[in-house]
Amino acid sequence: MDQHDDDDLYDKAELEGISQFPDNEELTITRVERTKSRQARYRITFGLYSITVLEDVMIKYRMTRGNTFVKKDLEEIIIADERQQTYVQALRYLEHKQRTRYELSQRLRQKEFAAPLIEEVLDRLEQEKLIDDEGFAKEWTRQRMTGQRKGKLWIRQELRQKGIANELIVEALEGVSTDAEFETALTAGRKKWNQVKGDISEKKRKTLPFLMRRGFPMDMVRKVVNCLIEEDEAEDPEDDELLSWD
Repeated sequence: MDQHDDDDLYDKAELEGISQFPDNEELTITRVERTKSRQARYRITFGLYSITVLEDVMIKYRMTRGNTFVKKDLEEIIIADERQQTYVQALRYLEHKQRTRYELSQRLRQKEFAAPLIEEVLDRLEQEKLIDDEGFAKEWTRQRMTGQRKGKLWIRQELRQKGIANELIVEALEGVSTDAEFETALTAGRKKWNQVKGDISEKKRKTLPFLMRRGFPMDMVRKVVNCLIEEDEAEDPEDDELLSWD
């Protein structure tokens, strides 16, 4: 266990130990010192007792040497500190990539933050436009369609797994026209078609399931395959084996 883990365990013990603070007694801060935690945390000492809080919380509540508090004040500060820790951790997850509300909630629950505080933080992040499921769904659809050459069926399943509400999924997918999806399917199908070695039957046999797996509907896949056959016919009109999809 490294020093950071030791600090985290110590902080947790202090949070749980607030119940040991004396009731109805003024507690004067006797020392304030920075901990070795990865976060900017400070140990606030009241004689025999101490707690640790984030720097933002320390500043907000003016926790400087000589100031006095009572146990009830400190209990509120502990909750405020956990709320801020939850918020800071959420921001850390969002540094790497955009996430849905559901994904962020699951991550924070794994860190064992209190469920009510998680919901408060998620609401705050939505108000700050740092999480936006509607925008996420539309951008994910665009990227998957244009970058990954995936169909709506595939994209719908992915968005469901990310916890996007059904009405937002419908809205995002309605933003993609049938013609646009067909062009995506045709581009993906043409690449696969040209990679397959063998006759027309072999190309059809491998291209059709390939497009189905990528989330394109069967009727669209058949249309794509017929277009690819026509392209081959245009290149080699004398080949009697090139037949359209039955």
